[in-house]
Formats: sequence, structure tokens, C-alpha cells
Amino acid sequence: MLIIKLNNWFFPYFSRSSKIFIGCFLMFQAIYAVESPQDFTITGEIVDQNGMPLPGANILEKGTQNGTQTDFDGKFTLEVGSEDAVLVVSFLGFATQEIVLDGESEIEITLEEDNAALDEVVVVGYGSRKKRDVTGAVGSANLEDFRQTPVSNVGQLLQGNLPGLNVGQVSSAGSTPSLSVRGQTTISGNQSVLIILDGVQYNGSLESINPNDIQSIDVLKDASSVAVYGAQGANGVILITTKQGKNQAPSISISSSYATLEPSKNLRPLNREAYLDHIRKLNYEDAYLGPDYIESNPDFNLADYIDSSMLDEDGNVVGANFDWWDAGTQVGFINEQKISVSGGSEKTKYLISLDHTDQEGFITNDKFQRKGARINLSTEVTDWWELGVQSFASFVKKDGAEPNISDLVRTSPLLEPYDENGEIIINPANVTDQNPFLPYLVDDYERHDYFFANFFSEIKFPFLEGLSYRVNFGNNYRINKSYRASEYGASLVGEAYKNHDFYYDYNLDNIINYTRTFGKHDIDLTLLYGAIERKFEYTGARATDFARLDLGYNSIEQGVNQFTNSDAWREALNYQMARINYIFDERYLLTGTIRRDGFSGFAANNKFGYFPSVAAAWNIHNESFFNEDWVNNLKLRIGYGTTSNQTSRYSSLAGVTTRAAYVFGDGGSTVFGQQLTSLANPNLKWERTTGINLGLEYSLFNSRINGNMEYYYNRTNDLLFDVAIPDVTGFETIRTNIGEIENSGFEFAISSQNIQKEDFNWETTLNFSTTATEVLKLIGRDNDGDGVEDDLTASNLFIGERLGVIYDYETDGIYQVGDDIPDGFFPGSYRVVDQNGDGEINPSDDRVILGHENPGYRFSVLNKFNYKGLTLRVFINSIQGGKNGYIQNNIYPITLDDNNIRWNYLDGRDLWQPNNPEGKDPVFPGQNPQISPNVYEDRSFVRLQDVSLTYNFDKKLVESLNMQNLQVFVSGKNLATWTNWRGWDPEGPDQNNDPIGIGLGSGGRPVLKSYSLGLNLTF
Repeated sequence: MLIIKLNNWFFPYFSRSSKIFIGCFLMFQAIYAVESPQDFTITGEIVDQNGMPLPGANILEKGTQNGTQTDFDGKFTLEVGSEDAVLVVSFLGFATQEIVLDGESEIEITLEEDNAALDEVVVVGYGSRKKRDVTGAVGSANLEDFRQTPVSNVGQLLQGNLPGLNVGQVSSAGSTPSLSVRGQTTISGNQSVLIILDGVQYNGSLESINPNDIQSIDVLKDASSVAVYGAQGANGVILITTKQGKNQAPSISISSSYATLEPSKNLRPLNREAYLDHIRKLNYEDAYLGPDYIESNPDFNLADYIDSSMLDEDGNVVGANFDWWDAGTQVGFINEQKISVSGGSEKTKYLISLDHTDQEGFITNDKFQRKGARINLSTEVTDWWELGVQSFASFVKKDGAEPNISDLVRTSPLLEPYDENGEIIINPANVTDQNPFLPYLVDDYERHDYFFANFFSEIKFPFLEGLSYRVNFGNNYRINKSYRASEYGASLVGEAYKNHDFYYDYNLDNIINYTRTFGKHDIDLTLLYGAIERKFEYTGARATDFARLDLGYNSIEQGVNQFTNSDAWREALNYQMARINYIFDERYLLTGTIRRDGFSGFAANNKFGYFPSVAAAWNIHNESFFNEDWVNNLKLRIGYGTTSNQTSRYSSLAGVTTRAAYVFGDGGSTVFGQQLTSLANPNLKWERTTGINLGLEYSLFNSRINGNMEYYYNRTNDLLFDVAIPDVTGFETIRTNIGEIENSGFEFAISSQNIQKEDFNWETTLNFSTTATEVLKLIGRDNDGDGVEDDLTASNLFIGERLGVIYDYETDGIYQVGDDIPDGFFPGSYRVVDQNGDGEINPSDDRVILGHENPGYRFSVLNKFNYKGLTLRVFINSIQGGKNGYIQNNIYPITLDDNNIRWNYLDGRDLWQPNNPEGKDPVFPGQNPQISPNVYEDRSFVRLQDVSLTYNFDKKLVESLNMQNLQVFVSGKNLATWTNWRGWDPEGPDQNNDPIGIGLGSGGRPVLKSYSLGLNLTF
């Protein structure tokens, strides 16, 4: 019965030949699972370098599943197939060894400690370092455990992956999640994380990058590590390194997967019956008998209260029950096909990859398609000169326009989209509200073409050991095309447009490096001189009022009203950097960096800024006095440095714009005037952030437990901010430098090998982080004369409070029928707390700080279980608000008016009624109360974010098929979320990628749950 069910569920996705192929695999696997006969017995003992026995060490006969483990005294007995068998011996924290028996029946094996984790190389900016030699806060993302995750954007692989790296949710096909490192260190300055791709800055979207091309992702988090990038790295740096070729025969890797997508929460608009009941609730004063409004009114006729567009000719409610939500949504999917070829010789190495990703989201016409190609090539021209290129092209297609999701929710099920002739009804409710399907009845063409190439040359001077010179010349091109034609556009007279924009930047870096070891002294010196230039051009043409739109956007001149516009900008950067790393006796480490940045966007008096940093580390475990055998690594780090933040281009200059036209006399020509829009500030200067970072790294119990802890504190002054100025100047604000904020937090990560047996391993990784940004100073005004600097309430900035505070009215339940209710309020209104007790409610005296919108802390837990060829990964991710944190308004009052009678709503609302006094969403019978306050709810959640089950076929079987690897997997994403939040996902953005409106509002958008099936082959 089980076989029949698997056949019905699994095999329909494959052709007949594929079924035969998979069946053969399973048959061969079953054959090879049978153990071969053993006829040679060996005994032995496994010890460490000090002669201490290693209990629980694994001994495996190579090429078989035959193995055992050592006992408490480190001894073992094993029967093997022959006298020449090879034993694979492994133990956590020690290097794996292969032992050839050569007929010996008694052996003693000494294992050496494995420092591979400490010798792991991490990218630190303009170079790389062994992990053991890093002095700053640098984290490496765990990519291998998330390779099977069904995503089309590499940013999604990083959610919860690394403490201090905060990654948001996505709800549309191919979109890039929000990224931040350690919270906010500016108010109005640039808040974007710097992306470095293969050593050069990358300003394209992450949607363009094939996740399968990526070898590693490292994150620079503290001031001392980001100092090498100066102001560009003020908000943290993400370093992406792509895969390279190796000195080996050609290797072909093929990856194929298919995933389904659907909302992680089943929330829908009201159906016919629920909608009619909703109308009844809005009219509860008539639908129920007073004064308690509990008993139904037998004389209530629903047809008297419903919108006339939903009545038939006889005045009765129409019988329609159209499901707008189902008609405008679908089961989405991600279909990925990827292939790469890599290899090379001792001199030349190459990697070539192709990628095709096709995704359709839950909303109809939410489409994303990426076709990409990569070539990474390097060659050693001589023993001391290497040339190469790292390049890719990516072509993204997003054709098609979605229906308006708000209208899908709000349109009544009593209305229908098409008439009896099958023609679309423009205004189903006979008002200005348009048919939700009109937006996607368009000819829509949207393309994004990305081109990236980093050409490099590196010379290792033969006349001086350790001296090298490298040139990186990075080039980014981006072409965006957006064309659209709609016969329903421009108030139904027809509209068509074509928009083109082109972006280009180059990044030229000259890097000199000198690395030498003199006895106990290690020196690594890096010098940099670089420049960046960025250019952008835009041209748009648009027309309205078409008699015919047969040629669509390819014949815009046929429109009666024609418009053109264009735009362009340019900016340039120049920078120099010097960094020295010094190590003495593998115990004491010191890093010093100085960076000089110049940016064209700053005022003439402050074009350049200088940003120094220093960091030190102490390898305590290498000290002669430290003799704790259970501690394998213990390193203490401290870093201090200054970074900066750039202003936007032209913000220090006076802005000019075109204003209304003037006609000189009857029949005269039209002349457009120009007007200043902003004042110049010749003294605008660099924002400066000075920070300190304390870190502790450790490895314990033969590296069975590994982790690190970080504490950081940053203070930013000379904040870039638009300050209000007197109206008499003719302007509202001027950008200047004011104020001060602080940013601090704590992070830790710990991984452990819980169980390591012959056939079973269990590993756990836990990440935790917290961050907060507080306002210390603002513009220095004291208008009320109390001797204390004033807050900027209009900008939601309060001295001594966090950024993102909630400053609003406090509520105390809902007024019920029969309560003593003040004027301006009525049953169903929220009771607003009178903070000063003067009997009046006003915004200046009765609003208080209720909490803040930012997370209190984040944590994630990854558990990985290995049993023979099976690997199960379970990843839980969580954001918690702590005390009054991570809150947002989630109350949606409804006033009895024409719109709310006509509109539909999501079924998760809990309307207040006299017979439902605990309801949360107020109903106002015909008028709004004096104040209808926001009511905030906790967004905290725990999510089962990723689960994957992978099977690696037996190596002997795979080799017999002339393959290197064969792997199948199933995985799921966003499978379950535990939260008290009502509405769509507490983390998910709305249709404008804005977290506001993610609750029960009509503009919310679901986060998607996915299931995938995939196959990886390597030849």
C-alpha cells in the first residue's frame, strides 16, 4: 500500500525513462546495502597526542558501511573484508586519518588535533585572513545547510543565519529582503548595507545573482573591520565570494528543483454569508432591539441597508457569491535549473555556469524569471603574474501587472467582474471604485539586464618575497526597461508609456600587499588607492487619449496628449587606505587601519574625511601558563574605530526645479520658469560614528563546542538631518549636521556536536542578538525655557528614547452599552486615558510613549541530524519584542458610511458588538468619535522557517555510475508560525514592501509557505 501511494504521489512528476532510472538507483542501493562478508579481525587503540585514550572514536572500513567505535579505554575490535583494507578513523576535534592495514591485526593510532576551523579563511576586505588571525567582528554565513532552501534570491538564505545580520521577509516573486547590520547608526543618512562582490562594490540588486554561484558570504560588523571601506561601509559590509575553478579534470554539476508556494496563513475576504452578517453588525442599532442590542429585530430587512448596486430589480439582495480572492490568486511555484562546469590545470582555472529560474507568486501575474551566465577565469601568465576575470550577465523578466490586492479584498462578493456577454465591468459598484482586474488587463513589459565584470591582474614580485601588487577593475552595467499600454488607463481614455534607464559604475582599486614572517613576528601590510564613478540616465515617453491602442507602447505618437521627461546624475569617490596586521608568537595580534574618503556629494569645504581604527586580540590558549586541555581555543578581542556616512548627491547644493509656465501675451510662446527648491550648505560635512567592540571566541572539549560573544557600542555625531528653518526664507528645511545618537547591542553564537556516533551525528547551532539605538542630542532648541532640550515630536525623535518609538494615546478598553460615556464618544469607542486628568483629551498633553516598533531581540536554532546517507535539518527563527517592543497598530475601526457598507474585509477581524463586548475592532454607527486611537499589538513570533531532508547515495554506487555525487532532497520554508499577531504574517511587508499594513488591512500581503523537491548531480 505504501509503495502504491508513493508511486501515485511521487512518480507522476517524472517521465517513463526517469522512472526506470530512479528505480534502478533504488535497486542498486538495496544491493549495495547488503554487507560484504568479513574474514579478517583487527584490534587496536586510538589515543591523542598526549597518549590519552579517545572513547567514541569512529572506525570505518573505507568504501563500506562496516564500522565500529572505541570503548571507554579507546580500544576497538573490527572484522574487515581483507588484510589490505583501509580504515577511516575520525573523532570530533581531530584530523581524520586513513590507515592501510598491510596485514597487521593489532594497531595503535594517534590522532592529531584538527585546527581546520581556525585555519578557515575569511574575507576581510581587500584580502583574506585565517580565522585564527582576525581581530575584528567578522561573521561567516552558513550557506551549506541552506542550499536546499526553495528561494530565488540569495538574501533569503541569510534570514536568521548570522547574529547581527538582520534580514526581512519577502512576499513577491524574486524580491530582495531588507538587510541591515547591527541596527541603525544614522537618522537621515544612507542606511544601505555595502555589498562587495568578488572584491569590488556591487550596486545591483541581489535578484541578479545566482545563489548557486556563491562560495561564501562574510559580514564585517564592527568599526575596526569596516574601516577599510570608510564611509561606504558605515552600515556594515557583506562580502560575497563566488566559486572558482580548481586544478582538476572538468567537473559538471547539475541542480534541478521545483517548489510550490502558498500563503503561510489562510486568511481570506468574507464570503457572501459572512459579508451579509458584516452589514448586519455595522447596523446593529437597527438589527437588534435596544437598549441592550442583544435580541434580533424581527423587522430588520437587510435589503434596506445594503448598497443599491447589490440589489436586483425587485429590490432584493442579488444571489451572486463571486470569490474575487480566488480569481486573483493562484498556487505559485519556483522552478530552478542550474548547471556549472569547473576545472583547470596548474596554470589556468575556470568556472562556467548557467542559471534559469522561473517563479510565479501567489498573486496572479506576480512573475519573476532570471536567465544568467557566469564565467570566472584565471591564468598564471608566469610564475609571478596572474590575470583573470570574474563576470556574469543576468537577464530578469518581470512582465505582467498584478490585480490590485486591496481591491481584491474590498470588492463585495455580491458583485461580479463580467457582464452576461463576458465583457469586463469597469465599475461593478457603479461608483469610482474600479474592477480589481483592470490593472492586469494591460500589455506590460518589464526587463532588468545586469552585467558585471571584475578584471584583475596580480603580480607577486620575485625580487622581494611576500610583496604583491593587484589591480581590480570592476564594472557594473544595468539597463531597465518598463513599457506599458492600457486601454483603461488615464481615466479610461487609454495610456501608453516607455521608460528607459541606464546605470554604469566602475571601481578601480590598486592594492599593494606585503606579507612576511620573521621568526615569531608576522607582518601583513596592505596599501590601497582607488576611485569609483557612477552614472545614471533616464528617458521616458508617455501619451494618453488613444483612439486605438493596437500597437500599444510601440506607437505612442498616436496619443492625443504626449509627454516626455528625462533625468541624469553623476557622482564620484576617491579613497586611500593603509592597514597593518601584526602577530607576535601566535599570541598577540594587532591591526591598525587608516582610510581617507572623498565624495563629490559633500560641500566644497568638506570633500574629504579621515577614519582611523585599531584592533587587538590575545590568543590566551597559546600562553605557556594556560594548561587547560579542555580548552582548544580562547581568544579575546577589542576593536575601536571611526566610520562615516555619506550624504545624498547634490544635497549640499541649492536645488532648482521647473515651475509653472508663463505665456507672454496672446499667441505668445510658452516659457517655463525655474525656482530654487533648497538652500545650499557649503559647510555640510561627514557624519561620524565612533565605536568599540569587545569579542570572545572559544572552542572547548576537542572543539566539540565552539562559539563567540560580542558586545558593541557606537556613538554617531554630526548627524545629517533636514532642520526646519523660518518660512520667511522661502524654504522649509536645510540639510545640516546636528545631534547625536548611540547604538549598542550584544550577540552570541554557539555550535555544539551533541552526538557523534558511527552512523549518527547531531549538531546544534544557536544565534542570539539584540540591538538598540537611542537619541542623545538633537538640534539644541529649548523653546519652552525649561532648561532641557526639546524633543522633535513631529519627527518622532525623543531625547533619551529609542529610534522608532510609539508616541500615541494610551487606551483602557472599549466603552460598552450602559457605560458613563463622555461627549464625543459612544459604545464601541476606545477609552482614551486622560494623562493629566484635566477632563480633556488633546495631542499635546495626553500622548505618551507606549513602546517602540523595533525588535527587542532575535534568536535562531539550527539542528542537523545525520544518519548514514540521510541529513535532516530543522531551523527555527524568531523575533521577540521584549518589554513593549516590536509593536504596531493592528486595530481597524469601521464607520457606518457608504464605503464601508459597500466594502468587504478580511475574515480575521473581531468586530465589537454589544453581544461581543470583548471584540477588538470598533464599529462606529454613523460618525467617528472625537478621537479614534491606534491600538498596538505585539508582533513577536517563533517560526519553523526551514526544514530539509537530504539523501546522498552511497559513494560506491555513485562511483560505479561514473558520477561524483548524487543527492535528492525535499524541503519546506515558513512551515509554521507561532504568534499572537492577528492578520497576515507579523514580519511580512505589504504590497509596497512596507511593514506598515501587514495586519488585517486590505493592503497586507501574505508571506509564502513552500515545499520543494530537488536533485543534485555531479559528474
